[in-house]
Amino acid sequence: MPLYEYRCDACGHEFEALQKMSDESLIHCPACDEATLRKLVSAAGFRLKGDGWYETDFKSGAKRNIADSGKESSDNKV
Repeated sequence: MPLYEYRCDACGHEFEALQKMSDESLIHCPACDEATLRKLVSAAGFRLKGDGWYETDFKSGAKRNIADSGKESSDNKV
């Protein structure tokens, strides 16, 4: 289940809530009980690694593959 960040427009209280993607957004602030919560947009807390995943969605230049970069450093240790 993902973590969602919320901020109250009335009092400024910020918090995270663990919710299912299918759950309705929260609307009541736990600090002031006003119905002024807003869901915030935040960065994902994970990184995709392995064959086929690129470091960026817009591949240009050397098209650096995350899996390839790990192999180079381990090969040099031998």
